[in-house]
Amino acid sequence: QVQLVESGGGLVQAGGSLRLSCAASGRIFSTYTMGWFRQAPGKEREFVAAIRWSGRSTYYADSVKGRFTISRDNANYTVYLQMNSLKPEDTAVYYCAAVSTWRLNPSSYDYWGQGTQVTVSS
Repeated sequence: QVQLVESGGGLVQAGGSLRLSCAASGRIFSTYTMGWFRQAPGKEREFVAAIRWSGRSTYYADSVKGRFTISRDNANYTVYLQMNSLKPEDTAVYYCAAVSTWRLNPSSYDYWGQGTQVTVSS
């Protein structure tokens, strides 16, 4: 069982930065792929970024490529999402999630956090 708790969301002006953190409980964290997803009001949950258990492979949605960076610290059971050059369209609830294999589809993920709100003002 993996429990996930996100933090770091907030209100920021366009062009600003935020760093989201996701703290995991459970020793199996270090063997799981971790993903970040987001859901804006009235929209479906969408993939943002994912990182393999080793940290050696990452993948990003085209909409955030070059602006967001996913990383992980397996020793401290934490995954991060550094978000730079934020845009109003990045406004959403951001979720971290875990899955035992390499997946990008949110429906494939086994464990989810409660989400953290990110609001980007224009």
